[in-house]
Amino acid sequence: MARYAISDIHGCLATFKALVEERLQLQPHDHLYLLGDYVNKGPDSKGVLDYLLQLQRDGYQLTCLRGNHDQLFLDAVQKGAHTVWLSPEDQQTTLRSFGVDKFEDIPAVYIQFIQSMPLLVVLDDYILVHAGLDFSQLNLLTTDSHTLLNIKRFQPTAKKLGARTLLHGHMPVSKAAVEKAVTQKRPAFNLDAGCVYYKNAEFGWMCGFGLDSKALFWQENMEGEYDIKVKA
Repeated sequence: MARYAISDIHGCLATFKALVEERLQLQPHDHLYLLGDYVNKGPDSKGVLDYLLQLQRDGYQLTCLRGNHDQLFLDAVQKGAHTVWLSPEDQQTTLRSFGVDKFEDIPAVYIQFIQSMPLLVVLDDYILVHAGLDFSQLNLLTTDSHTLLNIKRFQPTAKKLGARTLLHGHMPVSKAAVEKAVTQKRPAFNLDAGCVYYKNAEFGWMCGFGLDSKALFWQENMEGEYDIKVKA
């Protein structure tokens, strides 16, 4: 059995499938950990969720954590799109993939799937989360849910993590930065290489990480042309 982690898919279904099926060559006895942000920004949010649900039905071992964009998706459904900070363009891209005009019309199966996702997973050798942990806490595992989903800056220390490495995404970094963190065996690895931001020269890659082999697997964005702003 092999274990892998991927973060920040953002509706990039073709890229995600190629990474899973061609680069990782995922098998049903493997375990795939996904660190959130399946929806918004990219062209096929619904397709990504459908693919995850199909993998589960086919017997693949998946643990899907919730990201801040998945939470925004839930908030838009439950409280109305006007309550979230998604741009009108982002909202329309997501709604178009579901073939609906309003978030409230998205089928319940997708809502229930995202609601079932944990915010934090603790393994013997890794802590998995979407954004990060509050290292000012004596006990990292008491980090509040907003921080787990949204924190942008923190200073991970091996002292507080103990024998575990922190895996997260959320803030896009370059391919070289991911490779450097893994090579240097830093206490935390950011696996978000900004796949959805294919117009940025330093981004446009989706990263798979082997939890046991410490190997990195790369797939360049292959979604074709879609409307996305350059990441500032």
